[in-house]
Amino acid sequence: MNRILFVIIFALVAFTSSGQMFYIVRHAEKATQNANMSSDVELSDQGKERAEALMKVMVDKKIGYVFSTNTIRTKSTAKPTADHFDLITESYDPRPDSVFIDLLKAKDKNILIVGHSNTVDDIVNMLCGKTSVPADLPETEYDNLFIVEKLGNRYSFKRIKYGKSADPIKDND
Repeated sequence: MNRILFVIIFALVAFTSSGQMFYIVRHAEKATQNANMSSDVELSDQGKERAEALMKVMVDKKIGYVFSTNTIRTKSTAKPTADHFDLITESYDPRPDSVFIDLLKAKDKNILIVGHSNTVDDIVNMLCGKTSVPADLPETEYDNLFIVEKLGNRYSFKRIKYGKSADPIKDND
């Protein structure tokens, strides 16, 4: 009898508790690059609005770590969320590898990761252990928020849209 009760309690706890969450986004809209500017450009006004919108989506997500590549546009996208949670944005190499993914998986809190159109898919796919995002993001898309949840040794994936033109809680699957 005690064994059955234990199994029932264990199952209830397993199904009702949420696991670690990874929130992965591409940097927000960047300012136009001209011939005299570096490719490391700031966010446009629209991008600054999107970074604030991201923070508003993250406000109840109990973020414990923020990671960004070392570019102005990714750091600026991460900054409102990092500031809200009083966190320092940690830098990672612009070409994510298994060492970085293992570092993320070793953390014990929810994580925001800001990347680029050609790296977000790699991060999501490496976290999930399978192809969930089939290709690089289009250069014109900035409103995707990829959510990977770790529950035990299992990873689930979903994508939502966020920002001014998107309902931040609407599932986009």
